[in-house]
Amino acid sequence: MAYELKQDLRLSQKLMLTPQLQLAIKLLQLSRHELVEAVREELESNPVLEETARKNEDAQDLSADSTDDRSSQEVDWQEYVENYDDYNSSSSNLLGAASYGDDDFFERAPEPDKDLTTHLLWQVTYSNLSDEERKLAEFIVGNIADDGYLRMLDKGDNRDRSADISSDSDEENFKEAVVEEIARLAGVTAEEAATMLYIVQELDPPGVGARTTSECLLLQAQRLPEKNTTVEAIVSGYLKELARKDYNAIASALSIEVEEVAEAASIITEELKPVPGSGFGSEEARVVIPDAYVEKVDGRYVVTLNDDGLPKLRISSHYKKMIKRKDTLGAEDKGYVQERFKSALWFIKSIHQRQGTLKKVVESIVKFQEEFLEKGLKYMAPLVLRDVADDIDMHESTVSRVTTSKYLHTPRGIFELKYFFSGALAKTDGGGVTPEYIKEVIKGYIDGEDDKRPLSDQVIVGKLKEEGIVLARRTAAKYREELGFLSSSGRKKHY
Repeated sequence: MAYELKQDLRLSQKLMLTPQLQLAIKLLQLSRHELVEAVREELESNPVLEETARKNEDAQDLSADSTDDRSSQEVDWQEYVENYDDYNSSSSNLLGAASYGDDDFFERAPEPDKDLTTHLLWQVTYSNLSDEERKLAEFIVGNIADDGYLRMLDKGDNRDRSADISSDSDEENFKEAVVEEIARLAGVTAEEAATMLYIVQELDPPGVGARTTSECLLLQAQRLPEKNTTVEAIVSGYLKELARKDYNAIASALSIEVEEVAEAASIITEELKPVPGSGFGSEEARVVIPDAYVEKVDGRYVVTLNDDGLPKLRISSHYKKMIKRKDTLGAEDKGYVQERFKSALWFIKSIHQRQGTLKKVVESIVKFQEEFLEKGLKYMAPLVLRDVADDIDMHESTVSRVTTSKYLHTPRGIFELKYFFSGALAKTDGGGVTPEYIKEVIKGYIDGEDDKRPLSDQVIVGKLKEEGIVLARRTAAKYREELGFLSSSGRKKHY
């Protein structure tokens, strides 16, 4: 067999996330408390960044200083200064208005939540799935353990059925056996089970729904900002060698340099998580501080972001003067200051990006739910993520992350943004009501009942029907349980 060496010129395109966009992705998912902590940490780690309480000085002096020095040869940092000046030309509050570009780059950011199952079901509920597909997806999610792995449990038995499959069998056979188990228990074909498992594995956090460690890491590797075939190859077939740090064996098997293996190993260690469900399930007591306010002004509702307590940031004037004086710093020191300078500018602009995206989403929600704000819960409009996403030209998952762990202060109280999203249940008169309204009605029934003769779920269904709301008894029972009420026998007082 003859071998031939030749050169081949190819043109290709690939998506690259700039450091600024990566930082914006990180900040978007943070709650208010986490954002304040992130700002404090950045202030401590970056000497070029400083906090100021002055409202009119935030970045104005930066504009003048950078303009005076544009003739300098240090093109790198001055380009960022110029961008920063253009960005701030319309605002003097560094945590106020924002630019709204590059929203689609938020898609791969993890969305934190208190409970992994609730977090996954939230995404399933507002996905474009049919009723049958949604039921199958919910069944799969129900078998995902707290660590994020898919574990098939037998009914009435808490053992892991996947453990019954021999660990010595081929991994592909093992994964196929799990799909067949899903199909058997859910009463669907293996093809339908495999398709829905693929959809569930596309949810956040990356790696969720995996059947093996190798599959978990591969799912995450495939969602890295930049495709890395070496990382994918290692997590697919060389995890044992990686655990032993036998880089030479991996390099030989993949016909690559050891340095390339070491670089891929660093990415796997730092960016991939073998337990995708980590970080979920912890309950923390905390005071709810609204991220935004909505008030009625001159007959219309106006949204204002809550900037109280958020540090106002600016670039240190001391370091700006230092970096402009060519004889003050050596080459190495000046390079460090320039790097910190750019990092500070990125951080400030990323906060602008986050605040602006949040305001756009809140304004859209208020527009859809204006009748609720005017008249009360009975008039809450059915709303799904796609409605808001289409209204503001963003992706659904971006809206989902923006609405997580963020709160809105309204004339009717403080609500988590996710509270405003719900489907519609039909009424006999042709109208529709939201589940939240039905829960409020059920709560009113139970609060006003006779303790010695509490209302059964069937009686509650009958009372709802009199108001034109048709509901199944099991659905009424589910809503009652979500409200924290026991069954009629549990609520009954005998004396």
